Amino acid sequence: MKDFNFYAPTRVVFGCESEEKLPGLIKQYGGTRVLVHYGGGSARRSGLLDKVEKMLGDAGISFVELGGVVPNPLLSKVREGIALCQRENVDFILAVGGGSVIDSSKAIGYGVGYQGDVWDFWDGKAVPQSCLPIGVMLTIPAAGSEMSSSCVITNDDGMLKRGVNSDLSRCKFAIMNPERTYTLPAYQTAAGATDIMMHTMERYFSKYEDAMLTDAIAEALLRTVIEATPVVLHQPEDYKHRAAIMWASSLSHNDLTECGTEKDFACHKLEHELSGMFGVTHGAGLAAIWGSWARYVLDKHSARFEKFARNVMGVEGATKGIEAVEQFFKSIGMPISIPELVGRKVTNEEIDALVDKCSRGGKMNIGAMEVLTPDDMKKIYQKANI
Repeated sequence: MKDFNFYAPTRVVFGCESEEKLPGLIKQYGGTRVLVHYGGGSARRSGLLDKVEKMLGDAGISFVELGGVVPNPLLSKVREGIALCQRENVDFILAVGGGSVIDSSKAIGYGVGYQGDVWDFWDGKAVPQSCLPIGVMLTIPAAGSEMSSSCVITNDDGMLKRGVNSDLSRCKFAIMNPERTYTLPAYQTAAGATDIMMHTMERYFSKYEDAMLTDAIAEALLRTVIEATPVVLHQPEDYKHRAAIMWASSLSHNDLTECGTEKDFACHKLEHELSGMFGVTHGAGLAAIWGSWARYVLDKHSARFEKFARNVMGVEGATKGIEAVEQFFKSIGMPISIPELVGRKVTNEEIDALVDKCSRGGKMNIGAMEVLTPDDMKKIYQKANI
């Protein structure tokens, strides 16, 4: 079991009445001039933005708004947000949405006090030294960014998708009302559940195999998501199972399931290039690549896969476990290959470009349980392209 340092400072306010706590929480964390950051029109159509605006106004908290965040959030929107915050003297950011809005908020928070180009942090030229305080009103359980130190942004120039981790960006609070997820489209619900599972599995598949309690927590979380997802796909307003998925989203990526292990995240890095190049949904991209990664590393880590198969999927045998995961992904409408994901086989040239981006021009390996070279990356992309 690996030594660890667990830090999860985000205050979670969970339940049907949680939204009413918003003004007090913003004031508690020093907010006086707020950027309300959100995605598309659904936040307005649902009435949530109107509610947020009224609560802030009634509490005497001034605010400005910036919408238009897209899935795989873009650097151009981040730069727009930085300029707005600097111009309006914003001292707090409220993210209303899911992982894309939260990550865009974190990037804006990094950039407001930075003298250079904010992309320096993702390009490895600088390390964040400050971040505006951020709060979240979560509407999409998937990315877990509401409790994580992670922030993933796509540079419009070249569609480079990169991640930065810093405790500075951990949200001050996260308001979670499962009722807000009732109207999520089935595909988005399924992709979110897949992302939750993968955040957990990317930590579970580790060379550290003696973290008994952490393993048990991860296994329970995975079984819960596997049980709950088909229920909410057929009964969208099932509060019990929506709540389970929403809470699992946070626990899957706040490092709890990493205590005593070491995260691998090779699949995430492989997928980032797929969603960067083809604009696909992140969770769907993870489903498309995972089986090929699993079979590629299986021979050296069969015991770990056998334990996963038995304790999570309820089957015997490492290969059977991989097949069971793929069957589950298919049952909830997720792809299990690149052609299913993008609608065609990708070309050899496109695979080479994916590898080049993932390996930073052949200079970087990925993975931890099994370190993958650029040649390994290419073989996994090829296996997933059949």
